[in-house]
Amino acid sequence: MQHSKKKAAAVIAISAFALAGCSAGGGDSTGGGDAAASCTPADGDVTLEFTSWIPGIEDVVKIWNDANPEIQVDVQTGPNGNGGTYQNFFNQIKAGDAPDLGQIEYDALPNFLVQDGLEDLSACEDVVAAEDQFVDWAWGQVTLGTDGVYGVPQDTGPMALFYRADLFEQNGIAIPTTWDEYREAAVKIRDLGGYITNFSQSDINQFAGFAWQDGAQWFSSDDEGWTVTLADDATTTVADFWQSMLDDDLVATVPAWTDEWNNAYNSGEVWTWNSAVWGANSISSGAPDTAGSWAVAPLPQWKAGGSAAGNWGGSSTAVLKGSEHLYEATKFALWLNTSDEALTALAEAANLYPATTAGLALPVFSEGVEFYGGQKIYDVFADAATQVSPDFAWGPTMTQTYADVSDGFKAAVSGSGTLLDAIEKGQTATVDALKAASIPVTE
Repeated sequence: MQHSKKKAAAVIAISAFALAGCSAGGGDSTGGGDAAASCTPADGDVTLEFTSWIPGIEDVVKIWNDANPEIQVDVQTGPNGNGGTYQNFFNQIKAGDAPDLGQIEYDALPNFLVQDGLEDLSACEDVVAAEDQFVDWAWGQVTLGTDGVYGVPQDTGPMALFYRADLFEQNGIAIPTTWDEYREAAVKIRDLGGYITNFSQSDINQFAGFAWQDGAQWFSSDDEGWTVTLADDATTTVADFWQSMLDDDLVATVPAWTDEWNNAYNSGEVWTWNSAVWGANSISSGAPDTAGSWAVAPLPQWKAGGSAAGNWGGSSTAVLKGSEHLYEATKFALWLNTSDEALTALAEAANLYPATTAGLALPVFSEGVEFYGGQKIYDVFADAATQVSPDFAWGPTMTQTYADVSDGFKAAVSGSGTLLDAIEKGQTATVDALKAASIPVTE
């Protein structure tokens, strides 16, 4: 229970230190009396703006629009959050023209909260009443240890190993169960002219998932302020492992989410991807010629015999600061993330793994998936979801932290420095960013 207490202290520090500073410029950012009064229906029809990067989200929103002519939702799509959407949100919030609703990953919510970029949904009774529908871990991600609610949980991202079952079988290579075995398999695959995986030099969320699996604790706080430990022992282990894979040319390094990345998987050049449950869609859409050749296994373990999983991603549907339609926005957000109809559509369109307990029991998650040879892949992720530590805490400047570390990772991939150098520089930059935001830091 000690870790849970640290997490609670960390998120309380967000309120105590950061929100106090934010509210000086714009009123009560915790959504007090003014926000409560605003959670009332509009006098007439309403059109909401919603920004997301979920594949097929337009079709899901159409289901709502067809059934709710009085509350229409215009959806805009763009790159993933750290790929540009978050920066757009911050610019729009500052300019006063942000969309009503935005997809925001759990790790980014504290960042938006300290910049007074979110409406508090606890003013809406239906949101508060929905708490028991969500898994505890996901609800904790949107409450941040406060009395407020800063988004409706959408999905979680338990991680597992996607692998080319046909190539492993044809070449007599055992499916790795530990990271040491994974490296041994990487050597064999490289000798055959392929790569075991692609190392993402820009999406640091994956690396965070590896560190999370190994028991890393990047952030903690007490009444004195935040402690930043990006380069803790667990993270150092992870960084050293992947650095050795880079040094020995055992992994591809093409930019993720590009045509080149898709082709690497579609051509069979790359054999595995350690990804979250939503990655099932990325592979099936990006590597269509490999249908029926993939399977899913538990994530390799840092310790033999272990049963720990990492988490990569998971998002909320948040109401951005300045929305004039809190009532209508939360009605849509709750439907999107709790109704059987919407959750099934999201699963079919984008392999999103719901954050509701009832959603996990939907028929779509008990069926075999044709692209994966008929395997019931969600059984693997269901187990992984129970193996993710709930105590990994995010810091209040994650967007900037990811950007800083990403710069260092790109340099390491090109041979200028190492991954651990990038992590250590990211640590320094994060501390500096906290201080610049007048958020106390303990050193």
